[in-house]
Amino acid sequence: MVESVRPRRWPAYAMAVLFLGYAAGKAAFALQARLGFPGGPPVSAAETEGYFMDAATAQWFATASGVMGACLAVATVTQLGRRVPRILMLLVLVGMLLAAGGGAAIMIVDGFVGIGVGWRWYHGILGVVVTGLFLAMIQSYAVATRRRVVS
Repeated sequence: MVESVRPRRWPAYAMAVLFLGYAAGKAAFALQARLGFPGGPPVSAAETEGYFMDAATAQWFATASGVMGACLAVATVTQLGRRVPRILMLLVLVGMLLAAGGGAAIMIVDGFVGIGVGWRWYHGILGVVVTGLFLAMIQSYAVATRRRVVS
């Protein structure tokens, strides 16, 4: 039987680049002790002051999460990453999808409908693209690591 769905590496590499871009943007704002993201809606000084932790610390944590996300994305297509138990990796990827997807959903809804955050329509498109890439990466990993039944 011919496989109709093949694993693809490019969604994982694209997600790694996006995660590293996210990390770089967060690091730039961490150095300035600002909340937000370059090119995103501005965060007022009052919002920054009322945030539950120091802005620089929060941004450094976000930077670390971006780097970790890039590493996990690359792990889905490398031999080292394939050594991780499949169910564990899938659970981690779904958890990442929920976290990143939540942010993407806010960008999508605010970009297209407007909920007051300040994301624009092009941010909404980016949210759709990121969600699609993430789903493609998970699907590709699942296909590449499924057990083959020999008959």
